[in-house]
Amino acid sequence: MAPPIKTLPVALTIAGSDSGGGAGIQADIRTFAALGVFGTTALTCITAQNPSAVMGVWPMAAEAVTQQIKAACDGFPVAAAKTGMLFSKEIIKAVAAADVGQGIPVLVVDPVMVAASGARLLKEDAVEALCEELVPQARVITPNLHEAQILCGHPITSVEELKATAREIGDRFDVACVIKGAHLVSEQVVDVLYDEGEEFVFTAPRVDAVESHGAGCVFAAAITAYLARGELLSDAVGKAKEFVRQALLQHVSAGRHYPLNISWAEATFAG
Repeated sequence: MAPPIKTLPVALTIAGSDSGGGAGIQADIRTFAALGVFGTTALTCITAQNPSAVMGVWPMAAEAVTQQIKAACDGFPVAAAKTGMLFSKEIIKAVAAADVGQGIPVLVVDPVMVAASGARLLKEDAVEALCEELVPQARVITPNLHEAQILCGHPITSVEELKATAREIGDRFDVACVIKGAHLVSEQVVDVLYDEGEEFVFTAPRVDAVESHGAGCVFAAAITAYLARGELLSDAVGKAKEFVRQALLQHVSAGRHYPLNISWAEATFAG
């Protein structure tokens, strides 16, 4: 007798391609797979990059992004979607319209703005479109410290300011907000989730990683995967934080780079 067919939850990533493989749509798909979620994609940009530098960005036509999202949603029961690098206001508007038109139940917005190398990944005139068109549709947004400072318009220098800013951004956009505090100087890495009046603080020892390229993408993708699996948001964030921490701890060597080991959890979570 044939074994029973396994049913997987489905997630969609709407993001750019990282030719170095450590971030973007490549990292998202690998994260989905490691967590037992079937991944679908809508490509927004092609980048020429590696963990050291971004050498070029070529955006997709907005209509191409729209049609990719439609095709994924027509073919599969997408339980949750995430956005990564969107680059332009035209693409952001297309994604926002497609999200509503396709009735995607859960949206995670990773407001990717600037690469660790300093390269701009979101045009300056696209920030307003991101805030007005897409962020209010999200179940949760996942800015890092620098992105949160852009969204709130003031510096964040302490854990208390991190907490206050998560609340400020959450109330401003009527959305859950988790701010990643890895760039605060401290021995502990503190992330803060504000969700409908509740505050959740996640603390873990800092990992002395050689490279952290793609960690933000993996974090948002893991949250998306857990939400697609039916987890509560606070649980999804806590588990995603641990998933990234283990991927950093168990990093691998590939040439002269040391990427996150996203596949460390496959045997644990794919069941």
